[in-house]
Amino acid sequence: MEWESRTTGAALIGTPSGCIDENSWQSFQDALIGAVKDAASGKLALFLDLADVRYMSSKGLRVLTIAKREADAAGVALTLARPNDRIREILAISHYDRIIPVSDTLET
Repeated sequence: MEWESRTTGAALIGTPSGCIDENSWQSFQDALIGAVKDAASGKLALFLDLADVRYMSSKGLRVLTIAKREADAAGVALTLARPNDRIREILAISHYDRIIPVSDTLET
């Protein structure tokens, strides 16, 4: 799993790529929770750009749960953006698309 982040306007965009699984969930968690804190300190919305994520295991979904809780507590709007078909299916099956807003774009 690779991670990049950038700020555009009123949003911080975190971009993981690769697989988020049993081998990479901890680095995903560290990066995502760090992004939540950065967004909170800058009073920014946080978009998690999932376009280049090939797979997400239950451990990755657990990280999303933690990040959502942290974002809510910090007043950060968290959006899952641009999921590919495979990730969109994982989000739908697990009902995460009902817990965290999903967007087809990175626009606020």
